[in-house]
Amino acid sequence: MTPPTTTAAVDAGASPRSARETIAGPDGVPAPADAPAPAAGPTGATPAPVGPVAGGLLVLVGMLLVALNLRAAITSLGALLDEVRDGLALSGALAGLVTTLPAVAFAVFGALTPRLVRRHSPARVLVVAMAILAAGQLVRIGTDSALVFIAGSALALAGIAVANVLLPLLVKQYFPHRIGLVTGAYSMTLTVGAAVAAAAAVPVAHAFGTWRAGLAVWAGLALAALLPWVPLALRARAARRGAPPAAVAPRSGRIRPGRTRLGWAMAVYFGTQSLGAYAIMGWLAQLFRDAGYRPQDAGLLLAGVTALGVPIALLMPTLAGRLRALHPLVLTLSAAMALAYVGMAVAPHDGALLWVVLLAIGQSAFPMILATIGLRARTTEGTVALSAFSQSVGYLIAALGPLLVGILYEATGGWTAPIGFLLAALAVQTGAGMVIARPRYVEDEA
Repeated sequence: MTPPTTTAAVDAGASPRSARETIAGPDGVPAPADAPAPAAGPTGATPAPVGPVAGGLLVLVGMLLVALNLRAAITSLGALLDEVRDGLALSGALAGLVTTLPAVAFAVFGALTPRLVRRHSPARVLVVAMAILAAGQLVRIGTDSALVFIAGSALALAGIAVANVLLPLLVKQYFPHRIGLVTGAYSMTLTVGAAVAAAAAVPVAHAFGTWRAGLAVWAGLALAALLPWVPLALRARAARRGAPPAAVAPRSGRIRPGRTRLGWAMAVYFGTQSLGAYAIMGWLAQLFRDAGYRPQDAGLLLAGVTALGVPIALLMPTLAGRLRALHPLVLTLSAAMALAYVGMAVAPHDGALLWVVLLAIGQSAFPMILATIGLRARTTEGTVALSAFSQSVGYLIAALGPLLVGILYEATGGWTAPIGFLLAALAVQTGAGMVIARPRYVEDEA
């Protein structure tokens, strides 16, 4: 069930006229200038004037380009992890640290995003985030030092972390009546980016004779993603400079999801789901290599998980938005993951295609929880607060996944113990899912 929404946004300092020009209409794009203006939202600002149709289209295109980048830097590294380990002489512990970095960076930098949004427009923040992502990817391919490689990866992941938190906010701002559809669109695009990167990384590396080429191509994609946000950022800045002081609404009390049961349930579900997802991204190709598959085929199987998830990622948020209670979805997705884990422990080679299909179904918990962030908040401030809390705390939980899987794999020399750990995390995920399945709003609990 889609909750009541506000159409205020967070591009600080827009004038009252600007607010009237950018009210989100029923089709999810800014409405004409004669639409009634809403009161300033909890963040104390309104969107910069971007035009009724063209502006909404520019925002959507910008969101989809950003989404293409949100996993490419991670899955491309997962597919080339063996080559990177050999090229940089990474130990098993350092390799585990590399696969843990996404979760740690998302936790740390995601928590800072609400503060950035209070000071700057989302468009400006996204321009900087994509520039940082591109710079970090260039740093890590230009070094022979393991520590510099890790630092470059952390820099790139900082840009992704900020974008992770901002996208649910932008959906709530500009497309309040199409939360499920637009969330599905960018979730699907995210999945496409992850799949293409995983599938192309090894062939590109082999074509150029170095693993660095397999990681380098995605820096250009990050630079392309910042382009739509440059004019939006400039317009937001101009609107802020031209707005009278009275146009900036005073701040209201901040919503703190950490003081609510819903906020913690969302964080635990997000965290345990991401724990499994990043363990799969980082280690699934290695599992299939150990089962006897060639490196290229193992990379394709990893890509298959994300590729099969593309149509599911499009449909899942819409389905979640239409259901009053999410219990059937939570249980179905958990069952698919459990069957995949057990299958990979028992028959990793012979049943590989079936396990890939089940993993793709189970990991659609990610687009579901992204949509649920918007569905469990009434306001834009509630959305960004819940998004930041769920993702920052969630990724702290998720950081355990790749690291412990790597430690258990190195200690035991097999996959039984790592998969047992993932099954235990899945049980916790299911319990948290039962809590968030009931319709409720973070503002009510806060």
